[in-house]
Amino acid sequence: MYFIPEALDDYIVKHSANEPELLQQLTRETHQKVLQPIMLSGPYQGRVLSMISKLCYPKTILELGTFTGYATLCLAEGVQKDGEVHTIDINEELVDFQRKYFDKSKYGHQIFQHLGNGLDIIPSLDKRFDLVFIDADKPNYVNYFHLIIDKLNTGGIIISDNVLWHGKVIEALDPKDKSTKAVLDYNTLLKEDSRIETVVLPIRDGLTISRKL
Repeated sequence: MYFIPEALDDYIVKHSANEPELLQQLTRETHQKVLQPIMLSGPYQGRVLSMISKLCYPKTILELGTFTGYATLCLAEGVQKDGEVHTIDINEELVDFQRKYFDKSKYGHQIFQHLGNGLDIIPSLDKRFDLVFIDADKPNYVNYFHLIIDKLNTGGIIISDNVLWHGKVIEALDPKDKSTKAVLDYNTLLKEDSRIETVVLPIRDGLTISRKL
């Protein structure tokens, strides 16, 4: 969904950093072999994630929702040379696909895959994080936040995807629509939690950047 005119969006993309060749390959193969390729972050959002990561220069990154690893590789572009990227996904069918592209990159040895439910895996990680990217099942966004916040270093960043949810956040809520209700609750939490400061960006389906105070 475009929240600004499509022509202006095209201009923005054309005047932003180019998508690396490896990510172009990953995108092509995802469209050829994987269901719901729309879940890819895409070239523009990927460059945004890369830039934020480079600005943060994190030692440790946590990603919730790997899919085929596109955003993972974008985030890895900013990790410190001796840093780590931990990414969690529940789809075992994509593990080998992800690893193939991770190992094609120069960050492969720094990326650690975790297969399973994030609600179980996050508490098991004896790590503190500088940067977290949440792009998983919407009904658990609030739960993920509560598990992550105490593992986030002061000054650390949480990036949350899909916070505008195709524009549904400003429409009348269907009582049966659990995902939209979850996104609304999550956005309210980010606004009101005194441990963080938050700004919403109208990038693609909405990105929120939250900084721990």
